Amino acid sequence: MLSTNDLKFPFILLEEAQTAFLVIHLGGKVIYANPATELLLLQSTQRLYTQTLSQLAHQFHFDKRYIEKVFKTQNSFTQSDVSLLIEGKSLFLNLSVSPLSFNSQAHVLIEMQGISQQRKSRQVYYQQHQQQIAQDLMRSLAHEIKNPLGGLRGAAQLLEAELANADLKEFTQIIIQQADRLNALVDRLLGPTKIGTRKLDNIHVALEKMRKLVQLDLPENIRIRVDYDPSIPDFEMQSDQLQQAFLNIVQNAVQALCSANTPDAQITIRTRSAHQITINGRPQRLVAEIKIIDNGPGISKHLQDTLFFPMVTGKKKGTGLGLSIAQTLIKQHHGRIEYQSCSTQTEFLIYLPIIL
Repeated sequence: MLSTNDLKFPFILLEEAQTAFLVIHLGGKVIYANPATELLLLQSTQRLYTQTLSQLAHQFHFDKRYIEKVFKTQNSFTQSDVSLLIEGKSLFLNLSVSPLSFNSQAHVLIEMQGISQQRKSRQVYYQQHQQQIAQDLMRSLAHEIKNPLGGLRGAAQLLEAELANADLKEFTQIIIQQADRLNALVDRLLGPTKIGTRKLDNIHVALEKMRKLVQLDLPENIRIRVDYDPSIPDFEMQSDQLQQAFLNIVQNAVQALCSANTPDAQITIRTRSAHQITINGRPQRLVAEIKIIDNGPGISKHLQDTLFFPMVTGKKKGTGLGLSIAQTLIKQHHGRIEYQSCSTQTEFLIYLPIIL
């Protein structure tokens, strides 16, 4: 019987590699995993050696047929952006599979290179770029709408002043009211244009005010759980605007849980301090990390790339402004908002600099 050392001997050069390597026997059994594989899959080699390809595929939610095909054809293949589900979170990697002969028996060598961070950076850059384009478009559109609206309202007021028949003034009032309604809608589309006066405050005070507001109208089947880190220091903020940002995110979660009739529905609000986080290209020594997590059905894939755009919504009666406004408010606090979503959970992650 081969010992663990015997298995490692032919692959000793892979022990120090930063890339994860896994060797699987023709029968499907894992016979070797290097230390980088332990870090990537969050499993010890002892546990990996007890598992088969089928068990790994079931555990990490990937399609094993591509790997089985290498055994049959003896041809290598590579695939980018392969998704594994590890501890409820999606991990993306580049995958290379090659045939390997060892002890006169067929094996495959699987090379896995985690790309989640690079993928996330590309996605953040793409989203920020697209959001900036959308915001510029909305500002231009708002300008083109507000100018004629102002002229329309002014003309209606002048006409009303000239009307002798009081009954006809009812119609000019309709014109004025509808012009005001459209003007207010355009202002909402643009979102807050500037931050209010900042003062030293505690992030948990803002979160608790928001939570109590949501709790007033919260369905009985939804529970809000808090997990606060009391060590987060006070920092300068516009508390009301941050409350609004948090409220928009939590209300979205409530609506998602209600529409899906999620059993044991729960929203978790978690705070932690984090160090050396880069926000909008600027390294921040200390930040407040706020997570808002729900166990709903996740965000539809067709919405994920445009989720923070104005007027984008997956709800029948939604306006698509809540997350767009939340993002604007967080950015005005020099912060960053992002999300992760799968079929059983959605997590919004907010970073706010404590020291600017």
